[in-house]
Amino acid sequence: MTARIASTEHGAAACRTPRHSRVQHLIAADEASLTELEVVLAGLPICSTGRVFIEVPDESWIAAVSAPARMTVTWLARARRSGEPGTGRFCAPGAAVHRAVVAWADEMLCADADDTRIILLGGYLGTADIVDHLTEVRGIPATSIRTPERFGLATAR
Repeated sequence: MTARIASTEHGAAACRTPRHSRVQHLIAADEASLTELEVVLAGLPICSTGRVFIEVPDESWIAAVSAPARMTVTWLARARRSGEPGTGRFCAPGAAVHRAVVAWADEMLCADADDTRIILLGGYLGTADIVDHLTEVRGIPATSIRTPERFGLATAR
């Protein structure tokens, strides 16, 4: 691993410098974890980059969230999505966020898993499936993934 020269200070001036390291974030949430999501986003440095995926039942749940300017927030309304291809079923809770996170991770995470911080706040089923994919397919250590402690998944706290 190469050493990085970076300020640990996260003021506006420090974040504008080209040598300031910016940690990428991958955050997933659902309608039951919106409050926890707001707390996580409020604690991020203003220079944070990455993606936030939020799965909700329908468009009426979509609202403004305060995220750092370099983070992209994507709302996933289950009412506008289908279930498994060919089944004719509706999108089950956790399915939309699972598909989105897995697709993003498969495209954007480097083989070295770089310094991406992964925070999964959604329901148990979607979260467990995402953890399985990230650990088994992408080779990311479970200890590098933060999930709600109540799930009992062996992840970072």
